[in-house]
Amino acid sequence: METVRYKFLLSYDGTEFSGFQFQPDRYTIQGEIEAALMKMTKGIFVRIHGAGRTDAGVHARAQVIHFDYPQYLAVDAMQRALNTLTSDALAFFAGEIVDPSFHARFCAKGKQYVYRVDNSLVANPFTQRYTHHHPYQMDKEQVDKALSYFVGEHDFTTFSSTRAETDNRVRTIYEAKCRIDEDTNEWIFTFRGNGFLYNMIRIIMGTVLQVSDGRRPLEDIPRILEAKDRNLAGPTGSPKGLRMEEVYYTTESK
Repeated sequence: METVRYKFLLSYDGTEFSGFQFQPDRYTIQGEIEAALMKMTKGIFVRIHGAGRTDAGVHARAQVIHFDYPQYLAVDAMQRALNTLTSDALAFFAGEIVDPSFHARFCAKGKQYVYRVDNSLVANPFTQRYTHHHPYQMDKEQVDKALSYFVGEHDFTTFSSTRAETDNRVRTIYEAKCRIDEDTNEWIFTFRGNGFLYNMIRIIMGTVLQVSDGRRPLEDIPRILEAKDRNLAGPTGSPKGLRMEEVYYTTESK
């Protein structure tokens, strides 16, 4: 059967989903999209592939997916159908037909994630689905110094889940920075790198927040990074603060 390969940018609110990857008897983003495609094909299963597998509760502004559809359909028609047949928590945009050699995951050169922290004394009800609430005094200078230790190529074993599905835990972070939105009292952390391990950013955040409020000395960061021991790092930060922001497919994008 001759197929047509489609690529879409996908945004989603991950609150109600058990992650991106399909799981039997769980509500997942992949399962939701594949169910919609099966309705469109009248029973023909179409597998979708994502640039990354976001965890339960994690959001995305520009996840990239691709799939092979069993017949040609204009991109705008495909987009309308997917937006109609899937949950309002998902939105498909910027679709295109791509060469069969394109792969959303394996062609990616890097990713950018954002982690948002609500530093208000009381959690903001209008942002609490998308922020990690941390109601303790935070030191911006200490945060910036802590983040600087993660920039560059490192073995991130200390900052990855023991469930990570790879033996190679060396990754390169090109940028790790933080800015404060004075209007909402949110601390917005940005991470750009060539790849991220399972729970890596959330474990980094759990550790950086300990440094930010004085519970952990700044000098711990290089020591535990070198130790390659998950037990030495801080807790895994809440998934709701994390959002996949962008996927890069050219080295120039970095």
